[in-house]
Amino acid sequence: MEKKRMAVFVSGGGTNCENLIKYFSNRPDVEIPLVVSNRADAFALVRAERLGVETTVVTKAQLSEPDHVLPLLRGYAIDMIVLAGFLPLIPEYLIEAYPRRIVNLHPALLPKFGGKGMWGHHVHEAVKAAGESETGMTVHYVSPVCDGGDIIAQFAVALSPEDSVDTIAEKEHELEMAHFPAVIDKLLSELPAW
Repeated sequence: MEKKRMAVFVSGGGTNCENLIKYFSNRPDVEIPLVVSNRADAFALVRAERLGVETTVVTKAQLSEPDHVLPLLRGYAIDMIVLAGFLPLIPEYLIEAYPRRIVNLHPALLPKFGGKGMWGHHVHEAVKAAGESETGMTVHYVSPVCDGGDIIAQFAVALSPEDSVDTIAEKEHELEMAHFPAVIDKLLSELPAW
């Protein structure tokens, strides 16, 4: 059986990263050999190391260098890259090297509340300010346009006017925990050989 190998890119706390590692931990057909962060202080690195996954830090400057990043990923035979709260824009060389193999999780129902500056709490604040009756999560392919790649899956949750920004964030995060690993699982099962 040919294993599919996935790298998870993170910038923050890493709850989705940990959820993915645990979800795939007993699977003979899927491996997460590497977690990459642009921040050395990202708690996601601690979570990954606790679960026995190797980690590395790639600075913003290094991310822009194909000669740094591509050999790293090829060294782990990475088939797919999953962005789980990774904030830097993915450079075009990486998108070209991994066509339709880089996937992002966005904490809103794109195309609403996407684009530059729209991440984390900023998204939930915008949802609240707009008086939305629902929010949700979007899994999409990464393209050169920020949050502009083809949508793979979306999951929604109802909101009430009484919901605070924190409550909106909690409701959306519950969707991520429930659905993100299964969406990635399906993508991996359909991923063609190189």
